[in-house]
Amino acid sequence: MKFRSTRNPDLHVDFEKAVLDCMPEDGGLYVPSEAADLRRWILYTDDDTSFSNIAGTLTSACINDEFSPIICEAIASKAFTFEPEIEQIDERLFTLKLFNTPTGSHKDYGISYLVNCIETIHGLKGGSSVFLDATYGELGASLARALRGKKHLKAVLVYPKGMVRGLSEEDYIWNGGNILPVEFEGTEADCCAVVRELFKDRSLIDEFHLTVANTANIGRLMPQLFFYPFAFSRLKGKVYSDIYYAMQCGNYSNLVAGLYSWRLSLPVNGFICPSTPELTLDPYGLCVVPDDLVPFTRRGNADPASPSNLERLEDIFNRNSLMLKNFVYPAHVSQKKTDNACRELFVNYGILADRATSSVYAAIRERRELIDEDEATTVLVMRDEPSFDSEYIRHTTGELPETPVSVREAFIPNQLNKPAVSSGEEIISLMKTYLK
Repeated sequence: MKFRSTRNPDLHVDFEKAVLDCMPEDGGLYVPSEAADLRRWILYTDDDTSFSNIAGTLTSACINDEFSPIICEAIASKAFTFEPEIEQIDERLFTLKLFNTPTGSHKDYGISYLVNCIETIHGLKGGSSVFLDATYGELGASLARALRGKKHLKAVLVYPKGMVRGLSEEDYIWNGGNILPVEFEGTEADCCAVVRELFKDRSLIDEFHLTVANTANIGRLMPQLFFYPFAFSRLKGKVYSDIYYAMQCGNYSNLVAGLYSWRLSLPVNGFICPSTPELTLDPYGLCVVPDDLVPFTRRGNADPASPSNLERLEDIFNRNSLMLKNFVYPAHVSQKKTDNACRELFVNYGILADRATSSVYAAIRERRELIDEDEATTVLVMRDEPSFDSEYIRHTTGELPETPVSVREAFIPNQLNKPAVSSGEEIISLMKTYLK
């Protein structure tokens, strides 16, 4: 499979180029330029098909002109020593839990896969790469875990001062590890701004072979499409109706990944999500993207520091609003409806749901007419460990979720005992000191 830029349909690159040099110079984002028909294979999977097997097979199907099936299977087996969990909680309602991971975050899937892909590329062809990312917690903790023992990868992580978490002494680059943590004088937004500024310097990207570990990188986004064939493999023997997946929009990565699964011929009837200012409803209650009227070429460059996948979503439908309206179903969800949904999940099913999951369940309730009309099954996607949002859950339900030991250990604060920086030039100086 080749990948092209959302801004230039004539720019085609292979998977290696798309993940190693992940930000096209035209300001767009890389997207798959074609879609395979995997219906026969997807229908063949069942309860005994592991998540890593699904990931390896889909990887081979998508990039078989670059990696052999054996290498694809090896990447997936190394990346996924954990897998999602699907559970039936009502006659036509299932949950898909993505937080059975080392740090309790769904980001572990994408980061572990991306790291193992790039490590494999450099192991076969030589070279090295450096991740440059702003982070507040989950991404840093997940990336540190994934990079341990890797020979061809380093990471420069820019944190707001005092917010370094989830690292161990052996992760630090000055102790022989793969992480260069940098405390920045400012907020998370300031950290994103300085990373964004550094990625404008093409010579710096080339000098250090910079890439990112967030979903601006198609290699980080791609493994999220494995969630849906995995869910279907567990549903196919239990469900004989239409299937809708319901998820939080976030930066639209899970939604875009679900739509990529659909393009690979996954049986699915639509996606339900809480509306956002960027993905909302028209006066007739149908999905609309207000920015869709603005050509990509008249927008700012895609953000390497705090990405949005909305441009990829528009690209999937070729800016065709009619298709969008018949496949993506946003719902207006108020805070009151979210709180009521949180309580309903707890009372009816014993589920302690964070704010994001509760808003998704509220969107399901708002779209009940659509679901009931088709007598459809809905899969509620739960992204992160509920204890990440423990105060909201305690305030709303009166119950405090227990934090798993592994998650608690993954977010222990770190004291670097290094001076904080306040400019991109200081970050470059640290890179020249520690990465050369």
